[in-house]
Amino acid sequence: MLPIVYSDRFLEHLTGPYHPEKPERLTVIKTALEQASWAEQLQWLPPTPVTERDPLAWITPIHTADYIHKVQSLAEAGGSYLDPDTVVSPHSYQVALLAVNAWLDGADQVLTHQSPAFVLARPPGHHAVQETGMGFCLFSNVAIAAHYALSQPGIERVAILDWDVHHGNGTQAIVESHAQIAYCSLHQSPCYPGTGTAGETGLHGNVLNLPMQAGSTLTDYEPKFRDQIMPFFQKFKPDLLLVSAGYDANAADPLAGVNLTPQDYGVFTQYCLQLTSNILFGLEGGYDLPALAQSVVATLQACLQAHG
Repeated sequence: MLPIVYSDRFLEHLTGPYHPEKPERLTVIKTALEQASWAEQLQWLPPTPVTERDPLAWITPIHTADYIHKVQSLAEAGGSYLDPDTVVSPHSYQVALLAVNAWLDGADQVLTHQSPAFVLARPPGHHAVQETGMGFCLFSNVAIAAHYALSQPGIERVAILDWDVHHGNGTQAIVESHAQIAYCSLHQSPCYPGTGTAGETGLHGNVLNLPMQAGSTLTDYEPKFRDQIMPFFQKFKPDLLLVSAGYDANAADPLAGVNLTPQDYGVFTQYCLQLTSNILFGLEGGYDLPALAQSVVATLQACLQAHG
């Protein structure tokens, strides 16, 4: 069984009628997975309630107290904007806390069963820096999960692969000084948020940025996996691989200009599975709904084909 950590409460983070990061992103994925021929091999798990596991214990070391309080206060006051793109609605703070718990639960699932899991949660996180959210993101889910995993027995090194079309500036800023975390990002450049040059390599040589040109296809991506990503992570020898699984590098996506197909994410997943079976995928971007749903299907199908 492949665990999917999901809650309908993730639909309560409301971004407005024309915002690309909308609740329907999750519902189309959920429907597509439920209709897949292998749907019975998926195990749908609710995230641990925040009353049972306090996610603030893991958020507080990552984000400033002032910022955490700001998100809470904005939500309790009825909602507002952190920046023109990043919405806090009345339920967003509690939903973002639950999303962090979902990522922690996903890490637990992977480490317990030594096989992949997927976190189907929002709001996303990889643009959130220590002192603020940005780019649709509130809390840095993947960086928080990485620090959490390192607190677990036998986990010495955690790798993060970010295949979202936008550079995970927040993730990199949080983990680049941590020798036990390696971060690799493939992202369109130039593109939002303008970070992630190849020269940014982390304080311990633990960061690998692979800027991709607009118009890139699988033919451009595969050599990056084969010749750079695989050797980088093989040398690091991670005990756990976290994937910031953004699906906005699809040709159909309205927010970028890379020309991948949904099936290409199955190829990416196969490369990841050559590194380790201990993989947690967690949703980041992806804004064309059909392509988004098909891409998640391709990701999980590759996992099931590898693990049965």
